[in-house]
Amino acid sequence: MRTTGKKISVFLTLSYCLIAQAQGTLKEYKRANAVDSLFKNKVINIPKEFHWVGNDYVWYSNNLLKGKEFLLVDAKQQKQQQAFDHHKLAQSLSKIAGKEINAKDLPIENLEFDKTLSTLTFTADTIKISCNLSTYELKKLGAYKKPLKANDYWGGNFDELGNKPVGSPDSLHTAFIKNYNLYIINKKTKVETQLSYDGSKGFYYSSYLQWSPNSAEIMAYKVRPGEEHKIYFVESSPKDQFQPKLQTRDYLKPGDQLPFKSPQLFVVASKKQIPVATDLFQEQYDLSGFEWKEDNSSFTFEYNQRGHQVYRVLEVNATTGKVKVIIEETSPTFVEYSGKRYRFDSKKSNEIVWASERDGWNHLYLYDALTGKVKNQITKGNWPVREVIKVDEEKKQIYFTASGLDKDQDPYLLQFCRIDFNGKNFTRLTTENGNHKVTFSPDYKYYVDQYSRVDLAPITILKSVDTQKVIAEMQKADITELQKTGWTAPEVFTAKGRDGKTDIWGVIVRPTTFDPNRKYPIIEYIYAGPQDSFVPKNFQSYYWAMSSLAELGFIVVQIDGMGTSNRSKAFHDVCWKNLKDGGFPDRKLWMKAAAAKYPYMNIDKVGIHGTSAGGQNAGAALVFNSDFYDVAVASCGCHDNRMDKMWWNEQWMGYPVGPEYEACSNTANAAQLNGNLMLILGELDDNVDPASTMQFANALIKANKNFELVTVPGMGHSAGGDYGERKRRDYFVQHLLGVTPPEWSEVYK
Repeated sequence: MRTTGKKISVFLTLSYCLIAQAQGTLKEYKRANAVDSLFKNKVINIPKEFHWVGNDYVWYSNNLLKGKEFLLVDAKQQKQQQAFDHHKLAQSLSKIAGKEINAKDLPIENLEFDKTLSTLTFTADTIKISCNLSTYELKKLGAYKKPLKANDYWGGNFDELGNKPVGSPDSLHTAFIKNYNLYIINKKTKVETQLSYDGSKGFYYSSYLQWSPNSAEIMAYKVRPGEEHKIYFVESSPKDQFQPKLQTRDYLKPGDQLPFKSPQLFVVASKKQIPVATDLFQEQYDLSGFEWKEDNSSFTFEYNQRGHQVYRVLEVNATTGKVKVIIEETSPTFVEYSGKRYRFDSKKSNEIVWASERDGWNHLYLYDALTGKVKNQITKGNWPVREVIKVDEEKKQIYFTASGLDKDQDPYLLQFCRIDFNGKNFTRLTTENGNHKVTFSPDYKYYVDQYSRVDLAPITILKSVDTQKVIAEMQKADITELQKTGWTAPEVFTAKGRDGKTDIWGVIVRPTTFDPNRKYPIIEYIYAGPQDSFVPKNFQSYYWAMSSLAELGFIVVQIDGMGTSNRSKAFHDVCWKNLKDGGFPDRKLWMKAAAAKYPYMNIDKVGIHGTSAGGQNAGAALVFNSDFYDVAVASCGCHDNRMDKMWWNEQWMGYPVGPEYEACSNTANAAQLNGNLMLILGELDDNVDPASTMQFANALIKANKNFELVTVPGMGHSAGGDYGERKRRDYFVQHLLGVTPPEWSEVYK
């Protein structure tokens, strides 16, 4: 326990130990193991997906205590009924399957209705089947294979020479790359013509070419390759051989040299090359979104400056090659291209809808695409636009989600809205106090609205877009059986942050055996990555990172502190070149406020755990915040941002790599660590370089710090799987409860 300045009597210490003995025992472990299945399938009437048939009908699968049912809603008639006769379909399926099929749990997937609702197609096991809904006669359509999940590595280098030859819109020529230069071939005569002569292995033309709509010009950009950076790790226990394997991945890190792109213009008839000056896009992180205008006058592309403080939409004149700025976004901290960038080109009106945080909140702006001037700000207020759902060019309307619109609601709850291009006629499509998920009909006349909170089970209704009124009550979740297990909803809790003004939001999870007369150590589940906010907002019966730990005898919390996203720009900017902050000043105040309200929360015994960026945060809790945190379990953390992936770290820590990287490093500051630390690492982690955890461990050893290191063979980027979960539980029980964990042979048999 850290020093608090309090004098703790022998009597109180003994009392605490006696109380603690009732927590972390075999009984609690058994309950922690069972809680996920105990809560599973105990909530009914919570449909997950909604499928429109034309503009007037929507069907969905509704879960029951034992089985499911398929329902169909007629939006025009405002009524709901079973989508088909479940018993008749079960009888027909039984004949094909040669066994009895339960009508209340039909084993069918991938349903599709025809437009007349007279035929249903679906898959059953490995067969695709159609059903005549008049006769319930079934017809086998052939074998069905589930689509294979793509296993692409996120960080692989882009192959600029890997594209196929590109045909011209008029079908007369094909453009391609040969010997690093641009060529075209006449499809009729088969005559090849070389258009560029300045390509080389060190500065070659990309095969991703773009013809102008009239086939008169070609945009082709040259590429100067960046540096190669690989990470290596050993697969100690491969399944297909006895000896280990060396694995490698392409993996760019902060400060590495990136490719440089230089757009060029070529006139097909004259074979003329028009040079394009690179002055306005010299310090490149990336160039993207090359696109010709329909009138052939120019093409546009986007420039993301290295360091992410300048972002431009640029236009290149097709006659002169002159470059001009259409949109320029700048920030003294960062332009969040990775999460808040939005652009929609309305070609009918020569306007651009653009997202920006320039007034301190993420909002939409309308640009004149010809002049590059702002015509008007579309959305405005002390709340952020979260996502654009649809832009209706005909009606000049935008459908989007926003949060923070209501002072009496959690500022992270999603609400759906609509507004005109000119910023007028702002309309709320949802207002209920919940986190909304909406599925629109194809013509945007109706929408299914499902909303919930962590303390409110889902409600599903059908509404009219024009009136926003409910036209059909579809489902209201029933949690009766869940409550019988002793389950209680997490508590939404708020407290003031470091500035004394800003509300910090989080949740408190208690065990099913909660007793206010006991003392409960606190465990925080943390992920403070700046790319989003992370405290759950939707109703769930079970939270894997919190519920099972709580059952062992802890109060488990999750908090979004300053430096995370989806609030104001100022709230977010706390993270800039300052990832060690992790919102910890706000988190500490939040937990102190919670403990002041609930004395059973033991503020003198605080643990923390997290994965990935959360692993870095958990390590930072003991390196930079050991005045408050006692025990940490850090899984696959990026403990030094110079060791992690470029895109994520340069977005928040900036470029070039400066002294702030070392200042925020758990590794460089390992000698400051106090408390009990467990590091968990998957040996095959290709998301965060495993060397990051090993270097942190090495620094701790050199600083003579005691810690636990758990390496899981064959494991990728994760919290350690089942083995890691067991180790994590034991570590908290041992160091926060002061209890020797029971034998695994007893717990997990």
